[in-house]
Amino acid sequence: MLDIYLIGGYNKTRTLAKSLLKKGHKVTAINSNEEYCRELAETDSRLCVYKGDGSKPFILEESSIYNADIAVALTDKDADNLVICELCKKKFKVKKTVSLVSDPRKIEFFYRMGIDSVVCAVTSVSGIIEQLLLVNEMSTFLPVGEGRVEITQVAIPSNSKVVGKTLMEIKLPKEVVVGCIMRGDKIVIPRGDTHILTADVLLLISAVSHHAKATKILTDV
Repeated sequence: MLDIYLIGGYNKTRTLAKSLLKKGHKVTAINSNEEYCRELAETDSRLCVYKGDGSKPFILEESSIYNADIAVALTDKDADNLVICELCKKKFKVKKTVSLVSDPRKIEFFYRMGIDSVVCAVTSVSGIIEQLLLVNEMSTFLPVGEGRVEITQVAIPSNSKVVGKTLMEIKLPKEVVVGCIMRGDKIVIPRGDTHILTADVLLLISAVSHHAKATKILTDV
């Protein structure tokens, strides 16, 4: 069970909270709107709700966010989301931060500021949270045939050693093929000179005996 904080937003927060609670995780919502707080609290008795501006350090501190595994900023203001993630990461040492942005041109800047995952749609947020919830390898597995081959989805952490390198420079086992790269809302067909970026999600096709080694190479920090 992980401790996840959803900061700001309403419909997005309610949808994510329901999904995460159903999976057995501890979820806390922080919102400055009193009516939203009341309605969120009625969504599920397991949802912990705090009223306050999540971009204010004392509100985050009162909510005990320093215990969080993941903090997700879901306000409708990009500047507030950046501040929230910066506070969570640098002041309260939250392990992973996710920020929603309305302007896709800001995505690269948010990554440079140290945000772990930056997305433009709630569906993408949900997918990234699923990635972050997975233990160690941050991957999902789909066995093919009788288990001889696996299709593995691997998310690249922001501090991975492979960030910035080309596929040609990454010494993956010969039995592993990178089928495609999911980069935000885009699908990249990889070539040897394709550079790996933070938060890329690689779709690997590999022999069962080699997927663990490939995943370790891609996620090693």
